[in-house]
Amino acid sequence: MTMRMRIGELAERVGASTRSLRYYEQQGLLSPTRDSNGYREYDETALVRARNIKELLAVGLTTEDVLHYLERGCLEQPLAQTPRCAGESDTIHKRLESLDHRIARLQELRDRLARHSATVDAAVDSRQTPKAPKARETPKARKEPKARRARET
Repeated sequence: MTMRMRIGELAERVGASTRSLRYYEQQGLLSPTRDSNGYREYDETALVRARNIKELLAVGLTTEDVLHYLERGCLEQPLAQTPRCAGESDTIHKRLESLDHRIARLQELRDRLARHSATVDAAVDSRQTPKAPKARETPKARKEPKARRARET
């Protein structure tokens, strides 16, 4: 008889949240069965698959990438204990290429923002050169003569 577990036990054994496991299910990566009460039930294969999914996501692959692994049957055994799947390298290299493009776009954006910041800072600095204060009376000094004039009349 195969071991069955509910989502909380699977989450604990995988080291993932129940929310993550439900997300994996929504993405088509896990397919639990349902017991008579409607609770999700998982078997040992789901445990292995969930651990593999978590590991692949942790190295930077997306759920879409992991779906390719599932389609090729590459998630049913622990990744470290099985020969690597055909096409795994292609998936990884495509993800690396995508990340390289994103990094390049972000670097370009950062460079534009840094140039803009330098322009703004220079404009602000040129306006804030200290000027010699003008000699003027304080408001209290101006009001006193008026008060004296009023007393004198």
